[in-house]
Amino acid sequence: MSTLKNLEPAPLWEYFEEICHIPRLSKNEGKIRDYLLRFAEKNKLEAREDDAGNILIIREASPGHEHRKTIVLQSHMDMVGEKNEDTPHDWQNDPIKPVADREWVRAKGTTLGADDGIGMAAQMAVLTDRELRTGKIEALFTVDEETGMTGAFGLKPGFFNGRILINLDSEDEGILYIGCAGGMDTVGSLPIEYTAVGSGMTALKISVTGLRGGHSGDEIHKGLGNSVKIMTRLLLNLKAGFGIALAEFSGGNLRNAIPREAFATILLKTGDKNPVATTIGNFENIIKSELGALESEVAISISEATVPQRMLEEKSALRLLNALNALPHGVIAWSNDMPGLVETSTNLASAKPGNEGCYTIVTTQRSSAEPAKHYASSIVRSVFELAGAETSHSDGYPGWKPDPGSEILRITRESYRRLFGKDPEVKAIHAGLECGLFYEKFNGLDMVSIGPTIRGAHTPQEAIEIRTVGMFWDLHQQWDGKRDRPS
Repeated sequence: MSTLKNLEPAPLWEYFEEICHIPRLSKNEGKIRDYLLRFAEKNKLEAREDDAGNILIIREASPGHEHRKTIVLQSHMDMVGEKNEDTPHDWQNDPIKPVADREWVRAKGTTLGADDGIGMAAQMAVLTDRELRTGKIEALFTVDEETGMTGAFGLKPGFFNGRILINLDSEDEGILYIGCAGGMDTVGSLPIEYTAVGSGMTALKISVTGLRGGHSGDEIHKGLGNSVKIMTRLLLNLKAGFGIALAEFSGGNLRNAIPREAFATILLKTGDKNPVATTIGNFENIIKSELGALESEVAISISEATVPQRMLEEKSALRLLNALNALPHGVIAWSNDMPGLVETSTNLASAKPGNEGCYTIVTTQRSSAEPAKHYASSIVRSVFELAGAETSHSDGYPGWKPDPGSEILRITRESYRRLFGKDPEVKAIHAGLECGLFYEKFNGLDMVSIGPTIRGAHTPQEAIEIRTVGMFWDLHQQWDGKRDRPS
């Protein structure tokens, strides 16, 4: 393994490594904003910051290129912070530690933040490329894409002027994205009552770990394991077979990630300890068989725990487990217009103790059809209401309707074919891109989304394919002035 020192294109990777040293979780982008503003000042570039915290850095047209159309290059500043349980990491202060092998760049035990640090690095490399002869470039860096798109929501007319926008936030080299899903959150707050733990009880902690997790939109169709669902299934089996009591349940972390880990503390009669352990071992084998090579690292383990003073009252425990068991997770419908595209899905993202006396259950719905998105949310709401939970919805964000006649799509397609000797695929993506909000807010905006190949986004397995970063960079230079700019 090595650092990124010898990777090409060197300027892009140098900026990416700098970005990795700056904490930048969603809603905590102050340090990365300061870094961008210092970058603009150092390179004598005009910079603006709006009330939402978005930053625009402008490179004026090269002499003789003033007639060219302005290009907006867009990425987001924030990243998802996920780490392995055994990795110490302070997200407010510690840097990401990227390492490279021959093919991939990863981080040590945490998310890498290539989503969308690599897009930011590409913008910065373009802005400082002295050999580039180009029209005006507006580099837009938005905040809080991962947890609410508040930066995109907060954009106001006039902050940028270009009407051709290149979004740098997709994760599949060789695919040009021209549409995306809209999304919303549906959250249930389930009242819980507790009771004292009686004598003669043994406590065990159950852990579901080793799952890959993944992006709750782009990877929802892959059949990846959901730790909350697996734990719920196991606990219901133990309750039916041994009458165990539930002291605590916690699974999942982020609304836009398929949950990787879940933990529960159960109470049982001391004499049932060995048969319960055997049942859990058998259940682990069942899960491994069902998930196969897709989730080869999944593990269900038990350890002794201190007997707590309280446990969930029986009816409360059953309401919680039955609600989690009934909640849908995965693909609801495939697109009839674009083969292979998920139209509508829902993700059971997390279940954790909330405020005193309740459990909070977070789900996310996505769809390229607005009515279908709300219908999926209503299905989840029905489960919550049957369980006695209070339900709330986020405002959500719109989708981006594909435009096969797009000028920038045509130029990008032709440039890709000439550069790499093959045709790119043209698709819509079952994930939320800020393009949906740009499409709604800025009439007449012509857009395409590209990126290098990233795998495992939103998980500690996140990795970016080195070869495709070079291709991503080469394609950038087609728009930015060396060839085929819109005029």
